[in-house]
Amino acid sequence: MAGYPPVHTLGPRIMVLGPTNSGKSTLAEALGAKLGVPAIHLDRLRHLPHTDWEQRPDSEFAALHDAAISQPAWIMDGSYSILMPKRLQRTTGIIVLDDTLLIRTLRYVRRSLSPRRRPGGLAGGHDSVKLEMIAWLWKTRNKAGGTREHVLSLGIPCVFCHDRHELAALYSAWNLHRPD
Repeated sequence: MAGYPPVHTLGPRIMVLGPTNSGKSTLAEALGAKLGVPAIHLDRLRHLPHTDWEQRPDSEFAALHDAAISQPAWIMDGSYSILMPKRLQRTTGIIVLDDTLLIRTLRYVRRSLSPRRRPGGLAGGHDSVKLEMIAWLWKTRNKAGGTREHVLSLGIPCVFCHDRHELAALYSAWNLHRPD
């Protein structure tokens, strides 16, 4: 993409979508810091802290999700399509990220083996490389194209980054800083 619209054109409630390990959580934190609004990571709402990604009960996740989207402003990363219709009713802008399967897989392995805190990681969580996640990366390898088509059909202001180079250009255009 040659240029990006000013970030304020996306409004106060921005969804960041894309396949696993495309950079959604890092971008959400950078945008939240820039705009002074909370970055809400759906993975943290779905999974219990201090676990290796153990899921909360569906009803508890839905209640946390609904409370989060009722806030006046947010940057929210993650899909969880079963709850997306409610979220779309409040969303004012959408960013869709993507990258190659190889890059996303390498990010997954690196983040799972690293002891550092990472954007979107669970509080006190214990990441590990899981065969189920490798399979999920493969299964969703072409998901972003369908997501882009769906987002365009909504008529909501949107931005697309197809790879890490376009994402870097977005960070530069919006003067964003990656969280430490």
